[in-house]
Amino acid sequence: MAPALGNISAQTEAFGKKDSANVFMSDSLASAAKLLAEPARAAMLLELMGGRAVPAGKLALAAHVSPSTASEHLARLTEAGFVAAHRQGRHRYYEIANEEVAAAIESLLVLSSTHGATPLHEKAGLTMGSLEHARTCYGHLAGWLGVAIADALQREGFLIPAAEKAFAVTDGGIAWFEQRGITVPRTSGRANSKIARQCLDWTERRPHLAGSLGVTMYKRFSQLGWIAPARRSRAIRVTLEGRQAFSKLLRIAVG
Repeated sequence: MAPALGNISAQTEAFGKKDSANVFMSDSLASAAKLLAEPARAAMLLELMGGRAVPAGKLALAAHVSPSTASEHLARLTEAGFVAAHRQGRHRYYEIANEEVAAAIESLLVLSSTHGATPLHEKAGLTMGSLEHARTCYGHLAGWLGVAIADALQREGFLIPAAEKAFAVTDGGIAWFEQRGITVPRTSGRANSKIARQCLDWTERRPHLAGSLGVTMYKRFSQLGWIAPARRSRAIRVTLEGRQAFSKLLRIAVG
């Protein structure tokens, strides 16, 4: 029996709505990709991945463009919701709009890495003080050191991988962090990716600790003098005190 005309009309309308949604999503994806494909804008976003607000002049230097060209790029990134702008006195400061944008940038870096390449931690000559050795990623530790810390916390039973790219913090983990002066938000025993998230490291291609716990841990390690930011870079330097602490507390040999 031939289908009723009413059913055909309903199906056609449904397919039309799906096509409209697909067109909208494909256009949005293409627009986002076009914004990120411009080298100067990509350089600015990478500069902002340190998690700090940065003035437009410094972003222009990082992108190797004139201040006027930088302003045009930043206006487009702000309009797209990739960065947020704040005025302080005569200067405008920019930062990554939110953690979702930072995670997307880190994911694109992972995808852009050579497929099947040897992780940098397995290569000879990984230099201390380099971005690959230790760096900030939107306010938390990344690079070889960030991954080594996440691995050690799992080995000691303080973190457990959970669903939706989250880490569950065990009771022993809560005690360990709080002994170091790092407050762990209570989650009723459920893993929460906003608190502790598995962030795939683009140089190591394994996760480091992100989320609010990762940010708090980075700040506390800095306060303790275990790590220190390098000048004019997202690279992180491990101090002598830090080497001793990481060796004693997490059995990580930094060197």
